[in-house]
Amino acid sequence: MRFIFIAAAWLLAAIALGASGVLLRLRPPAPQVVLAGLTIALLVAWRFNHAFRQWIGTLDLRALIALHLTRFVGLYFLALCRRSELPCDFAIPAGWGDIAVATLALILLATWNRTVTIPAWIGAWNALGLIDILFVVASAARHAIAEPASMVALLRLPLSLLVTLLVPLIISSHIFIFARLISARRAVSALS
Repeated sequence: MRFIFIAAAWLLAAIALGASGVLLRLRPPAPQVVLAGLTIALLVAWRFNHAFRQWIGTLDLRALIALHLTRFVGLYFLALCRRSELPCDFAIPAGWGDIAVATLALILLATWNRTVTIPAWIGAWNALGLIDILFVVASAARHAIAEPASMVALLRLPLSLLVTLLVPLIISSHIFIFARLISARRAVSALS
């Protein structure tokens, strides 16, 4: 329960930060540092806090995959491109990439009883998802550094939650999933 309360507090803090307008005053690379710092903090906590690592290890793998349904935010990226609120050369590839990853996550979840025995499918989806999110982060950083005003939509609610909550969780969840798949493979190898 402790980690659920921490997650809820993190969500409330991210909402409050986005609503306060503080993020709008940040100039690159500050938003990227915030995102990287939160991701690193989460991964360090997982690596060095036994209770947290154990809790992550007990989560149903489907919960970690379901987190990626939030990547349907790509649809909003496409809408913001049409309204000229995000650069289309960012929003289109980022949006469609996120939509593809979210759709594949939905397919994995919908066919779970058949795919749970095929870790290669989960691993392939996970690799694709990690590559996509790293591309999105790099592309957003490149656009923000070149023209900070072009990416201001990512610093306002609701998209500010990407920087302060969702992207760190998404990147970390990919690492958690890889660790679970490797651990499962080792367990199977040990039994052989």
